[in-house]
Amino acid sequence: MTTAPATNTASETPSQVVLITGGGTGIGAAIARAFAAAGATVIVAGRRVEPLQAIAAEVDGTALVLDASDAASAQEGVAEIVRRHGRLDVLVANAGGHGFSSALDTDDTAWDAALRANLNTAFITARACLPELIRNSGRIVVMSSLAGLFAGPSVVGYTTGKHALIGLTRSLARDYGPHGVRVNAICPGWVRTPMADAEMDEFAAQAGIASREDAYRTVTRNVPLGRPAEPEEIASIALFLGSSASSYITGAVLVADGGSHVVDVPTIAFADAGL
Repeated sequence: MTTAPATNTASETPSQVVLITGGGTGIGAAIARAFAAAGATVIVAGRRVEPLQAIAAEVDGTALVLDASDAASAQEGVAEIVRRHGRLDVLVANAGGHGFSSALDTDDTAWDAALRANLNTAFITARACLPELIRNSGRIVVMSSLAGLFAGPSVVGYTTGKHALIGLTRSLARDYGPHGVRVNAICPGWVRTPMADAEMDEFAAQAGIASREDAYRTVTRNVPLGRPAEPEEIASIALFLGSSASSYITGAVLVADGGSHVVDVPTIAFADAGL
């Protein structure tokens, strides 16, 4: 008879060693704080030294400078984690960005950069981490996006990369579930981060909207919850998927978009007309 894994997150989380790519700002930084508050040992990784060091100091963790899209850099980073901490239990593949143009406005260099930032970072880091995650029955949390399910205007590289992350999640879950590794993806909608703030500022300027807050209100007007998420709300999902509380969940795509994905777009006009 088999025994189900324990689901006592409080007793299990403190022993975990967690690697978070893109951990210096926004959602990644919030995830670092969430795991640290739960007692885990946190490593925040990325290419920009200053924000990584700031978050690492805040959570009593480690800043690890690496390029998640480079195989040698990722492998060296994982080896350093194991040397320092003896193990690795969770990868949060959060690094991303780039790809904000339509196909005819995307040259080969921009296309390669978009896929490298949004897909290769997750694949290469996961591949580097998998031997250690197999050893420890670990978890991978992949940060996709609502753009991994739907297409916005003029974001071909970003949309393609985020869609591909869902395929990567399912493939890894299928192949490595028998080895004890669980892999799940999160698809956030609008989240109030520095990157989103910059997008709102640009949108407000181009659309003649008075302020960043008005821009956020505009882009979430048809979201059932009527607001963007806070980074901490997405971090709580990553913490859940990275803990034994989610012990029978793998290959899943958790949508955290305030209900955007349930809206029937062709009927918005009826709602606007009060019908």
